[in-house]
Amino acid sequence: MPSQPQQNEARALLALLTESLGSKTNEHKQLEEALAKLKVLGRDANNVSAIYDADGMKTLGSYAFGDFPPSIRHEALRCTANALLLLPETRKYLLKLGFDKQAADALRDADEDEEFLLSRIMFLLTYDPGIDMETLVTEHGLAESIVQRLARHAEQAKNTKRSGLTGQVYMAMLETLKLLFNATSIKTDQAAKFKPAVAHICRILEYTDVPSPPLQPPINLLINALANLDIDGGDTQTAETRSAVARLISILALAIEGHPPTELDTTAVPLLTVLRKINDTAPPDLRGSMKARLLPDDKERDQPLGKSSSLASQLLRLTTSSGMLNLSEAISGLMFELSGKDANEYVKNVGYGYAAGYLMTHKIPIPESAKSQGNGESSSQVPINPITGQRLDKEPDIELPNMTREEKEREAERLFVLFERLKATGVVNVKNPVEVAKEAGRVEELSDSDSDE
Repeated sequence: MPSQPQQNEARALLALLTESLGSKTNEHKQLEEALAKLKVLGRDANNVSAIYDADGMKTLGSYAFGDFPPSIRHEALRCTANALLLLPETRKYLLKLGFDKQAADALRDADEDEEFLLSRIMFLLTYDPGIDMETLVTEHGLAESIVQRLARHAEQAKNTKRSGLTGQVYMAMLETLKLLFNATSIKTDQAAKFKPAVAHICRILEYTDVPSPPLQPPINLLINALANLDIDGGDTQTAETRSAVARLISILALAIEGHPPTELDTTAVPLLTVLRKINDTAPPDLRGSMKARLLPDDKERDQPLGKSSSLASQLLRLTTSSGMLNLSEAISGLMFELSGKDANEYVKNVGYGYAAGYLMTHKIPIPESAKSQGNGESSSQVPINPITGQRLDKEPDIELPNMTREEKEREAERLFVLFERLKATGVVNVKNPVEVAKEAGRVEELSDSDSDE
């Protein structure tokens, strides 16, 4: 709980630091101690809200980016990061003072301690609409610095042999990934300069153990950053990306098992986005391996699609979950694109029952194969039910109950009306079974004296 003495102490410490900038009378140890005390007091915004104005932030920035020993600069950076987090109005002060540019410059040669602090400060500054990301990238090398830091972390991850990054190295990587995501979320003409990060993120993914549940740091931050980057044909040809695809699909399977469906509606969408981006420019062999993992295979067609325990069936079931529109759209979009963006192929792969919503939402014409009964075929040329995706020869026989003649007539009349209405909609092109039977000569007029069968 804040108290007047703590507020007074914070004010006195900042005054001492401000005065020392001009007179340079205090020793470095005294300055470091003053900043350390101010850092602790600054963890409660009420202690420092009155003094962290433009002048107060100028003092902190002068120590953070001035010609001082690393120990002093680091304490000042910690004070600054706390202020930006707890007092959002301080962000505009730092931007007006140009400290964002100095932070970007300092990130070029930062060690892990400085990377953690500088990346966090830059990350928090990206939430202010006044940040000039274009200038930070073109004149202060922010994209190159981020890429270099991630390249270093990729090498460190490789050397750990899956024991994982730890300590300050790990924390620095997390902050840089968050900065990368926010920086690429701001619209500029410099997106291509962040693109080399794709290979480094894929390498980090390869050498990082997956936590349980999987979509938490560092995995979710790696995936979020990838989702914001351009992935082209050159990237999908590399060994790193190919390895990352297998890793990402495994993470997707673990995520479905480990996260509640309501969480997946937000946390799994970036992962599906990355897979869609890779598929878009993937060579045929890589796309084939993705289809083999993410689309139902013929072995599943002994029963209606979505009934088995495979990853593809789990994904199909999620598309019908109530209230998860983002997840359903992402999964259906991925499967449609894996089907070559061909509606006929899409229906053949997942069945019209699962495909209908996506096709109608995106105003994609319904293929003829979905309008006619029994016209579907699996990859082995076995006829399938186009609605359920099940093989026709595996559909169970339906046992009809014994019915009186009057019941049969009422049921036939009801079905006749239903089929006529269905045909009139144009959604499904079916022929009324009564017409089919009549044309085949299987309709027999019964007299009133005929007995029930």
